[in-house]
Amino acid sequence: MTSRQTPLVIGIAGGSGSGKTTVAQEILNRVGPSRIAFLQHDAYYKDLSGLPPTQRAAVNFDHPNSLETELLTRHIESLKEGKQVEIPIYDFATHSRTKKTFTVVPRGVILVEGILIFAESALRKIFNVKIFVDTDDDIRFIRRLERDISERGRTTDTVIQQYLSTVRPMHLEFVEPSKRYADVIIPEGGFNTAALDMVVAHIESLL
Repeated sequence: MTSRQTPLVIGIAGGSGSGKTTVAQEILNRVGPSRIAFLQHDAYYKDLSGLPPTQRAAVNFDHPNSLETELLTRHIESLKEGKQVEIPIYDFATHSRTKKTFTVVPRGVILVEGILIFAESALRKIFNVKIFVDTDDDIRFIRRLERDISERGRTTDTVIQQYLSTVRPMHLEFVEPSKRYADVIIPEGGFNTAALDMVVAHIESLL
């Protein structure tokens, strides 16, 4: 732990494909992974293994109700209390939570990344610093298309259908409005070196 009495909790939000993970990775690299407990909201999707595959695929994964945010909140509080936590591992190809978990131990910084974390008032209250990564819609869509095809076994047609039916509407309803809660807005994510320099310097000063 650092000399700071309680861990510094940082939230990184932004639309799908905005570059949140890149920003989080830059902070991890610069501040030091040994000083940071890293949590991703994506790991907390509700387990849909009891549903037929067709029903799983029809779930709106871009709505706050699709995530077990209460568990994420408990895990953050446990880390703040100095307790290690077991993070779920989610299989995006089958839309189900696996039986495996991975351990995250308490650190001086707790870094939380997710599309909808600022849309949840319970989470907003926990964050000491709220960062929103703001990237143009067309760039975000291209990134999502490439990721879902290469990493999650989706087809171009299913990615486009999901984007139009849930991703874009939920972004407009939940993600974009949550930007007003941010302390810092980073345009273009990990490519904005000046903003990242400022954020890392601020984190170091708080520590």
